[in-house]
Amino acid sequence: MTEPHQQRGAAESFGAEAERYDRTRPSYPQDLIHRIAEHSPGPRVLDVGCGTGIAARQFRDEKRDVLGLDVDARMAEQARRQGLEVEVSKFEDWDAKGRVFDTVAAAQAWHWVDPFAGAVKAAEILNPAGRIALIWNVFEPEPSARTALAVVQQSVLPDFPNIWAGDRPILETYGLMFAKAEEGLDKSGNFTLVERWRIDWERVYTKKDWLDQLPTFGGMSRLPKDTMAELLAATDRAIGDSFLMRYTTVAVTATKK
Repeated sequence: MTEPHQQRGAAESFGAEAERYDRTRPSYPQDLIHRIAEHSPGPRVLDVGCGTGIAARQFRDEKRDVLGLDVDARMAEQARRQGLEVEVSKFEDWDAKGRVFDTVAAAQAWHWVDPFAGAVKAAEILNPAGRIALIWNVFEPEPSARTALAVVQQSVLPDFPNIWAGDRPILETYGLMFAKAEEGLDKSGNFTLVERWRIDWERVYTKKDWLDQLPTFGGMSRLPKDTMAELLAATDRAIGDSFLMRYTTVAVTATKK
């Protein structure tokens, strides 16, 4: 099975919906961002896979000095419109030009990075006792909405991985990504015992809000226009006017030895 970081087409597709991504994707609990900042040895943050700068702006709100890095020039340009400094490169190939950081963060992005090569690279550019923090928002719709989303995706996109299908909590599926990230950090030999920091929260989505966000998910922007239109129309018919989404935000984190 191809690992996410090897699926370069999907990894580099988000910029097609950069403005929508920035407008509709949820941010991360500020308490978690604050905790990461407070447990880092200094103010310099590298945000790997910064996208449109959602997490980077939150670190900036914590008075951090943030440099963004993204593989997609379209996402980088959207982040620059928010006043962020961003460079365009795949993290594993990036030339830091001697710069060092107190925090290496990645929000909703580390699964697009080779977990071992990324850990080695992070250690190279971190100051002593610098922190790595790999953050994911994991969603879990209320059961009726999840069932509806699963049926729609199976009907319209039968060849797409259907994260909504089955009874397994989506957090367990994401747990495989957390474990791969932890394995990479451990295998590198450069980090202390890895921890998972977690915050649970909820959001009510209106139908309009969910349909607006749907085209930003991985690989969706590469769909033919008629297929995307069919997916949106089928989802519109299947879900109610609003539904509850439960989120778990997890940071896989450790400090450099």
